[in-house]
Amino acid sequence: MKINNVRTRHLRAPFVDPPKFGPTAPVNREILVAEVETEDGIVGMGYLILLRDGVPTITACLEELIIPDLIGRDSTDIEGIWQHLWRRNYWIGRMGVTVMAQSVIDIALWDALGKRSGLPLHRLWGHCNDEMTAYGSGCWRGYGPEGMVERAQRYVAQGFGAIKMQCGHMFDRHQDVRNVAMMRDALGADVEIMIDCNMGWTADEAIVIGRKFEDYDPYWLEEPVVCEDFYGYARIAESLDLRIVGGETHFTRFDMRPFFEHARLPILQPDVMRGGLTEMRKISVVADTYGMTIAPHLFPELMVQLMASIPNPRVIEYVNWMDDAWIVPVLPEDGMYRAPERPGHGLIFREDFLKDYTVR
Repeated sequence: MKINNVRTRHLRAPFVDPPKFGPTAPVNREILVAEVETEDGIVGMGYLILLRDGVPTITACLEELIIPDLIGRDSTDIEGIWQHLWRRNYWIGRMGVTVMAQSVIDIALWDALGKRSGLPLHRLWGHCNDEMTAYGSGCWRGYGPEGMVERAQRYVAQGFGAIKMQCGHMFDRHQDVRNVAMMRDALGADVEIMIDCNMGWTADEAIVIGRKFEDYDPYWLEEPVVCEDFYGYARIAESLDLRIVGGETHFTRFDMRPFFEHARLPILQPDVMRGGLTEMRKISVVADTYGMTIAPHLFPELMVQLMASIPNPRVIEYVNWMDDAWIVPVLPEDGMYRAPERPGHGLIFREDFLKDYTVR
């Protein structure tokens, strides 16, 4: 069970359906893949998807600060490895590159343990939920008002009962309100509308605009302010009659501590790149203690394992960014996810995908 090799690979794959966060859309997906191999030939795989550059930087961190400490370790020592890497890189880490590097290894180690046991991760951790609701994400602001509505209607036609649209950045407050009104008018009263600001406002702006949004019954307002502004989050939540959510930009449960100590957010959105599966499970437990639910950020094909095994899942964010990468994609049906029963996380890259898009 000892680790005898760790391999990394940088993929640069064109988007099948480029997300338009603004006036222009990114051309490529930047993907970091890590494989952890044991002496008896089991290979666990982890991956990250970066919205901007950074794969070579994280790879350098892996090669210098992570991989040398893995060789010879028992691959089932997942918590011990997490704690060792966290403390080993504490003085230059705790967030950012070191935690992302640690996270991709953590995902790979859990995959290896699932394969060794012959169990999918949601069974290994303790199965809890047969089905989980999904929402259609990707009504990007760069599509413009009509384009966001058109994308949302496509999701509804596919069976989704909830969608997410963007606000801020490209629009002033008046246009933001018009966009939400247009979306509600197009979808009717029964489809849930999530609104994502992507940290685009101050707390004052969020309160002023959020009061206008209330007339259109949105399900939540996501990341209204920068991630460091915990006081701003609390002010907004106390001022508005709608759910305020966030957490995707925070690293580990320690960075989220103010959300727990002053519970104002009913839903947290942790990102697996910022602590790995080990940390995602801990965040969900702490959140459950405070009556909070989990709606993880991105990675739906991986997050289905987490959500099937925790008592407090809320909803899975569906994006199609990686559907073309897998031999067997993990997809929602009629707006619902079921976790696959293949060992580990059950995700295997298509060989032609790896061959065509590996950066040499």
